[in-house]
Amino acid sequence: YLHFNQIETLEPESFTHLPKLERLFLHNNRISHLIPGTFSHLESMKRLRLDSNALHCDCEILWLAELLKTYAESGNAQAAATCEYPRRIQGRSVATITPEELNCERPRITSEPQDVDVTSGNTVYFTCRAEGNPKPEIIWLRNNNELSMKEDSRLNLLDDGTLMIQNTQETDQGIYQCMAKNVAGEVKTQEVTLRYFESPARPSFVIHPQNTEVLVGESVTLECSATGHPQPRITWTKGDRTPLPNDPRVTITPSGGLYIQNVKQEDSGEYTCFATNSVDNIHATAYIIVQALPQFTVTPQDKTVIEGQTVDFPCEAQGYPQPVIAWTKGGGQLSVDRRHLVLSSGTLRISRVALHDQGQYECQAVNIIGSQRIVVYLTVQPRVTPVFASVPSDMTVEVGTNVQIPCSAQGEPEPVITWNKDGVQVTESGKFHVGPEGFLTIRDVGTADEGRYECVARNTIGYSSVSMVLSVNVPNVSRNGDPFVQTSIVEAIATVDRAINSTRTHLFDSRPRSPNDLLALFRYPRDPYTVEQARAGEIFERTLQLIQDHVQDGLMVDLNGTSYHYNDLVSPQYLNLIANLSGCTAHRRVNNCSDMCFHQKYRTHDGTCNNLQHPMWGASLTAFERLLKSVYENGFNLPRGIEPRRLSNGYALPMPRLVSTTLIGTETITPDDQYTHMLMQWGQFLDHDLDLTVAALSEARFSDGQHCSSVCTNDPPCFSIMIPPNDPRVRNGARCMFFVRSSPVCGSGMTSLLMNSVYPREQINQLTSYIDASNVYGSSEHEALEIRDLASQRGLLRQGIVQRSGKPLLPFATGPPTECMRDENESPIPCFLAGDQRSNEQLGLTSIHTLWFREHNRIATELLKLNPHWDGDTIYHETRKIVGAEMQHITFSHWLPKIFGEVGMKMLGEYKGYDPSVNSGITNEFATAAFRFGHTLINPFLYRLDENFEPIPQGHLPLHKAFFSPFRIVNEGGIDPLLRGFFGVAGKMRVPSQLLNTELTERLFSMARTVALDLAAMNIQRGRDHGIPPYHDFRVYCNLSSAQTFEDLKNEIKNPEIREKLSR
Repeated sequence: YLHFNQIETLEPESFTHLPKLERLFLHNNRISHLIPGTFSHLESMKRLRLDSNALHCDCEILWLAELLKTYAESGNAQAAATCEYPRRIQGRSVATITPEELNCERPRITSEPQDVDVTSGNTVYFTCRAEGNPKPEIIWLRNNNELSMKEDSRLNLLDDGTLMIQNTQETDQGIYQCMAKNVAGEVKTQEVTLRYFESPARPSFVIHPQNTEVLVGESVTLECSATGHPQPRITWTKGDRTPLPNDPRVTITPSGGLYIQNVKQEDSGEYTCFATNSVDNIHATAYIIVQALPQFTVTPQDKTVIEGQTVDFPCEAQGYPQPVIAWTKGGGQLSVDRRHLVLSSGTLRISRVALHDQGQYECQAVNIIGSQRIVVYLTVQPRVTPVFASVPSDMTVEVGTNVQIPCSAQGEPEPVITWNKDGVQVTESGKFHVGPEGFLTIRDVGTADEGRYECVARNTIGYSSVSMVLSVNVPNVSRNGDPFVQTSIVEAIATVDRAINSTRTHLFDSRPRSPNDLLALFRYPRDPYTVEQARAGEIFERTLQLIQDHVQDGLMVDLNGTSYHYNDLVSPQYLNLIANLSGCTAHRRVNNCSDMCFHQKYRTHDGTCNNLQHPMWGASLTAFERLLKSVYENGFNLPRGIEPRRLSNGYALPMPRLVSTTLIGTETITPDDQYTHMLMQWGQFLDHDLDLTVAALSEARFSDGQHCSSVCTNDPPCFSIMIPPNDPRVRNGARCMFFVRSSPVCGSGMTSLLMNSVYPREQINQLTSYIDASNVYGSSEHEALEIRDLASQRGLLRQGIVQRSGKPLLPFATGPPTECMRDENESPIPCFLAGDQRSNEQLGLTSIHTLWFREHNRIATELLKLNPHWDGDTIYHETRKIVGAEMQHITFSHWLPKIFGEVGMKMLGEYKGYDPSVNSGITNEFATAAFRFGHTLINPFLYRLDENFEPIPQGHLPLHKAFFSPFRIVNEGGIDPLLRGFFGVAGKMRVPSQLLNTELTERLFSMARTVALDLAAMNIQRGRDHGIPPYHDFRVYCNLSSAQTFEDLKNEIKNPEIREKLSR
């Protein structure tokens, strides 16, 4: 209790050591001023009295006003203090006064310091003057730290606020700033730099930039300052020394710091501060680490799936640090089993979904800054095996009518209905139609349609099947076409023979004049038996077409709205007559497998009797097999697309040439990083051992003999490839590209001696279907004898000229001018003769043929040395057996594993011995579509390398110059440079956007002033010519998922640009 003591002043620390003081009575004294902090540290204070003193309430007492307000707000202490002066506020409680009433002013700088350069031992003055009420206190900072004048006697603060530094040292350099402070506030001057040097000095950092973390949207400064003489210039770069972008958010502070406002994620990275003067350049690096809350970039959606399926919930997020994706179900952890898997991408995958997996799932994206979450719901439907709602029953129908066979099923997932006839799947065509409910419609029923039909309902759970037998009744009555049989067959024979003779004259009595001639020449059958069989098939089909035309000419309206009824066109006996008169029955082979001594040791050249239980399986000049029923516009022989305006599944079929230029042709080639070009060449050589479709014998249409490329119509055998408007390769107003259909099998594959029904068109495989080296020896006895050296009786093949190296070449073919002599300015050298007529198609293929002809003669020579008592035939057949085995070994042990891969070879399985129940015939789908994948492996150049694997003087060959050019083998180094090019140069990689090189699509068989052919367009047109079903039907056949749009094939066709082009 100190009241009534005449006290006038109090020392600042009078009560500092009394922390337990609760009552302090100072009233009724003479106190006029109180120094700030007088009552600090009195934590236990309950009552404070300062009333009845002569307190002078000016700006210096504002600290007491704030203290008393604090007491009042907390309620822990009571205090009393009143103003005596000035008179206008006399008697006012100190706690109620404000700075405005007392005219207090926050400091303002009136004189600022400037940068200073000093040398050792000098004195530096940093001026700082400020005004305010009360008078501001001056405080100095160095490098953002308050200077203590007491700790360094060289530092002095003068009365006017000036900082004096005596006897300067190197440690004094840095950033200085003056701060003026009073009870009304504080203010700072600009930062200034004290630069210390003794002589010109290299830069040195005063402040190094430090790694800094910052949130998106905030601001950040990377401090950087340096000293040196002259004063270094500060610059900044980002990343790999890239200058800072011209962005108003980014500035450099006067002291050299990098300041970035409103930080974005892309501001994250490495920044480098450079300090440069005339002496040197130094730099220091720091990272700005921009931290951001997780944000979802891919969000999952609610899903409904069927039990047993796999479901993916994609969930991806970005942020910094990179968020971790976590999944929960119903607020709890996921089941701990192998069915629930969170992929590295964040996707939740649930395999073999069960009913109890149904529920709510939550994806959480979490990092140290925070988290985001999203909820989805999984609905699981139970599985249901297909159950038939309607089943078919045995039926007997009249020939020539349309029949519908009912079949429908229910299940979950929705079952897919397919039909099989005698084990072969039926496909959508002009003949067959499977309705949405599964009903099968057969148009124009004939005896060929008799048999057992099986309806199969299949979904992912399983399948069910039910079958019925269809019988066709053929009434013994005359048909509309019977009266026209005799005249039609005479006309057919005349028109077909006239067109064939015109074509033969055009092709063989002069040099080839166009790519069309080249194509026709190298595919034209050389074996007389093949020619006669193809001629008979054309006459048979032409006769039916003429009868149809005659019947239609006598009708006022189209019968049943269609012109495609053939089974009620002529009576069965007349069909048999047509077969006899056309030559079909005359050219059926009679199998003779009686020479068991030969057949048990050797293969026949034509493949017959290889399978003694089924002698014709795999034989040459037989119809291709089929996986699925053919698809023709009329169910009989007209290819899809022959009528451009007719729709297929609601859409017009695209023009083959348009598909080629849009999707297939490419100038860009990606080299294969695993395999050489020999991978392609062996594939082509192998293909020429397995299949060759017999081409049409005529290039002219049967109706009037005009050439197919000049009329651009689809009259048999023409099936021209139309050129779209604005095609980049159109010349001289050409409207179409040459194309003729493949020859049909007589009666389309019928083997019965009586042809009493019309069958869909089938094509002829001219070769044996076995890997038996028929490309070396031929597929008929006639071809084999042509290439044998019978004179020597040593089992050899004929050889041609011998090169300087001592290596023989193939013999030359004899006869009229051939495709190899198309340009007498280049060379008069004719084609080589080999076991396959396509051996001169391109020089790489010719080289392989030459290699194997030499291999035969090498083995035959060695066998004769070992067995001098063997005759020529024995040596020939034994050698042929060894060569065939070599080709099988190369194919299955070395080539197929590179095509199928390890997984594919496991699916194929190991060879388990000969099985006579397996049909060895080549399927039409394989020959016409699947095996043509090899075209995607062809490089645009044939590389020719010398012994040092350098280009030969004549250089590499563009592919279009390698077609039908045996003179280059004779005159330009033989086959060795070509073979080195095949095994020494990378092959063409199979890339979806780089399918066929433009040497094949724009310059195939090119000749001057002509329109070259297009292999890609020809492949597509050939598929339609042969009635190959759409890709979707094969997916169903192979039990793959059904695709309704190209987006459904995104797992198979991964490039979205290609899917978009396909869907146009």
